[in-house]
Amino acid sequence: MAPSPLPIASPLLPLLMAPVAFAAVLAFIVRPRSVRIPIKGRHVFISGGSSGIGLALARLAATDGARVSILARSAARLQEARDAIRLATGVDVAIFSADVRDADAVANAVEEAGPVDVLVCNHGVFTPQELEKQDLEEVRFMVEINLMGIFHLIKAALPAMKQRAKATGLPASIAIMSSQAGQVGVYGYTAYSASKFALRGLAEALQHEVIAHNIHVSMIFPPDTDTPGFAEEHKRRPDLTNIIAGSSGGMKADDVAKKALNGIKSSRFIVPCNFEGSMLSIATAGLSPQSSFFTAVAEVLGAGFMRFMGLCFQWNWFSLIEKWHSKKKNM
Repeated sequence: MAPSPLPIASPLLPLLMAPVAFAAVLAFIVRPRSVRIPIKGRHVFISGGSSGIGLALARLAATDGARVSILARSAARLQEARDAIRLATGVDVAIFSADVRDADAVANAVEEAGPVDVLVCNHGVFTPQELEKQDLEEVRFMVEINLMGIFHLIKAALPAMKQRAKATGLPASIAIMSSQAGQVGVYGYTAYSASKFALRGLAEALQHEVIAHNIHVSMIFPPDTDTPGFAEEHKRRPDLTNIIAGSSGGMKADDVAKKALNGIKSSRFIVPCNFEGSMLSIATAGLSPQSSFFTAVAEVLGAGFMRFMGLCFQWNWFSLIEKWHSKKKNM
């Protein structure tokens, strides 16, 4: 009688089953569960919607059949944006003029716009400078717009969003535009990075608070983006900032908008916009929510390697800083 193959195969069985078990566990534990966020026929409200990424997002959402509202400070630029969207899509969007630092003005605009299905907190300002040289009023200005402005928008929109999601049975979305400077601090970005890093904590805690109401939170992390304000901001960058950050690849506003809207539709918590952003997202995943099984696999398997790469980047940056100061001393 031929011997049974089981005694030979059985030692290999655990090795063969381990990847299957690993995949099954990841598929079970990823939270919140991934859903599709419908855009067509729904109300998409975008702050900072008169130019740059916000304008590109408004144009895409209008093309997808959404009812779009945009908010910004300048009434004249809002009218120009509305005309541009109408010309590109044939769709009229609603415009609201308000300073996001003014909670009452924001609340009035949101109330006038009506219940929101997809809230995109896209506004932001950026003034690079070393903290020692930067005026505290400028620091406060960035924090009030980049952080407090987000609180004002979400606080204004959330009660009606919850009611609308319950009434329609459709998932809603709150998307927050951060920056790759909200994932890693860089020389000259002290105040800006602080205002953007804070958004990560806001978003993680908020997702816990709103998931029971079928609302999904997305964090979008664009790199340097070709927007109307970027050229002027770039002129103020300290020399060392240009040396360190200059090698990072930039993007067009339209390309960032496409990545952002796709991420929102997929209910992804972390939405990177390019290859570097994907690597940064793995390196900084930490305890953040994750709804994608495949991204969870990449995070778990790539964590160690990305930590090593992060140390390499920091070594390079500190070397550049040391050389720059050494050169400056010898001048």
